[in-house]
Amino acid sequence: MSVSLNPVVAAVTERITARSARTRSAYLARMAAAETPRPMRGGLGCSNLAHGFAACAGPDRLAVKAGVVPGVAIVSAYNDMLSAHQPLHEYPDWIKAAVREAGGVAQFAGGVPAMCDGITQGRAGMELSLFSREVIAMATGVALSHDMFDATLLLGVCDKIVPGLLIGALAFGHLPAILVPAGPMASGLPNGEKARVRQAYAEGKANRDDLLAAESASYHSPGTCTFYGTANSNQLVVEVMGLHLPGASFVPPGTPLRRALTEAAGRRAVEITAQGEQYTPVSQVVDEKAVVNGVIALLATGGSTNHTLHLVAIAAAAGIQLTWDDFSDLSAVIPLLCRIYPNGTADINHFSAAGGVQFLIGELLDAGLLHNDVTTVAGPGLDRYRQEPELDDGVLTWRDGLRTSADLEVLRPVAEPFAADGGLRMLAGNLGRAVIKVSAVAEANRVVEAPARVFTTQEAVSAAFQAGELDRDVVIVLRQQGPRANGMPELHGLTPAMSAIMSRGHKIALVTDGRMSGASGKIPAAIHCTPEAAAGGPIALIRDGDLVRLDADAGRVEVLVESDVLAARTPVDAPADDLAWHGTGRELFTALRRAVGPADHGASVFGPAFDAFDDRGAEELEYSA
Repeated sequence: MSVSLNPVVAAVTERITARSARTRSAYLARMAAAETPRPMRGGLGCSNLAHGFAACAGPDRLAVKAGVVPGVAIVSAYNDMLSAHQPLHEYPDWIKAAVREAGGVAQFAGGVPAMCDGITQGRAGMELSLFSREVIAMATGVALSHDMFDATLLLGVCDKIVPGLLIGALAFGHLPAILVPAGPMASGLPNGEKARVRQAYAEGKANRDDLLAAESASYHSPGTCTFYGTANSNQLVVEVMGLHLPGASFVPPGTPLRRALTEAAGRRAVEITAQGEQYTPVSQVVDEKAVVNGVIALLATGGSTNHTLHLVAIAAAAGIQLTWDDFSDLSAVIPLLCRIYPNGTADINHFSAAGGVQFLIGELLDAGLLHNDVTTVAGPGLDRYRQEPELDDGVLTWRDGLRTSADLEVLRPVAEPFAADGGLRMLAGNLGRAVIKVSAVAEANRVVEAPARVFTTQEAVSAAFQAGELDRDVVIVLRQQGPRANGMPELHGLTPAMSAIMSRGHKIALVTDGRMSGASGKIPAAIHCTPEAAAGGPIALIRDGDLVRLDADAGRVEVLVESDVLAARTPVDAPADDLAWHGTGRELFTALRRAVGPADHGASVFGPAFDAFDDRGAEELEYSA
């Protein structure tokens, strides 16, 4: 049955396509020029090729040397410190055997760094986190730069890792690329109990032993953390974009099905090379429709606000100009179908058991809220992703997913959503533009007007809370946290203290040019405020005691000060200079900090290189005064 596409989804897609016409066509022309029907290494000189197989042995050595079968690159974020990436240790051997069986040859082309925002939260290392995405993209580029490969398998899971891998792969967009995840750890301590202990610790009602016991019961084994933060948002979004095998996102590690899917990804990579009959370069998978599908998946599930940066940067890597207005307009018509922590109490395993990605995609397709006519790594059309994988006598196959939700407290149909919109909204006003996620914010807390208390460090906020200075209605303004100031760290560590203030009956909001987190929760937070303070943004002009109004319903964020008074002010603080921004490796990232673009362009250092956004009119760049 043919379903008509929602007119807003169609209109947003059309305007993205029109806006991106020049940059997208230039990108595709570069990718077409790089295509070759023969294995890439066939064009290498003898000395070049000899270096490429010097370390190989057995049949793989012969296959690489002959230069007639497809070569598959393995690019991995494996390390054994991070639970989400520890399972990737075994993948290369599985993949090499599967690729060999399919008539190709796989080599481990390179590793990329994978840092954990959970470990660095509230610490200096967090100031490297966003920039690590660019490092991962560049490291992926290095791994693929040898002209040895005809397809890529990207092994990664969390936060900046998946966007970085994909941005790097899109620079080699003439090659097919499949993302290969690790899957979530088993469910641990219920999320509501974890949040309770965190708040109690912030209020001095629990000690460090209590807190560590709760945290280690929540994060307790190999696999991805089970709350719906950026890591799990990554997996869901890229699956809906057609970059995973169907149903691959949330199969647990250490299971036969996880191994079977990993091996299947290796075999599929061979099938979709230019040497086969199903050539599917990643440049054709990541098109305007796929980008819109990714945004819609994010909105329908109440996913991570970090993707208002990452999806913009990923799109730009493919020559596509995605803006925050596109997010906002789509959010108005995309219903919220999920309640996963921090937007509810369930975790990602509960979501999967209730019907998961397959139910979600089916509901959105049947309502005309996703593009079905897309290219995926599994073949044409998104309908294929209604199916879930299973093992039948040890053989990987797919079956139809659930058509009705198994738990309406976690996952609902379009006809019975948790909310009529996606819960992600854009804010504008005399403080610039910002993003707010309201899917977990109670309606009574979506409008806050209160005196400002201005800070430039998280430590100062925490100290003021401990001193009792914030025990009132307050808008916390935390500035000099943007990408140019200090790398735009996440500020999730402030959540327990702000939750405690709210629990005492006070109105509270956060306004910041920094990030909140993939775990943005019940506190109304205007984040990614741009222009940032370090770039002369008006957030730098707020003073203690100024009334600040955050109105998520009306889409406004403003300081209630007369315009002439505001214009006469000068900033009283500044970002750290290069000499002060050091330690924990920060000095190594100074060049990225100088080059980074604004939040609404993806906070990327690659924007000029990809020539994105040059066609935008001035009216699109200005904020509403």
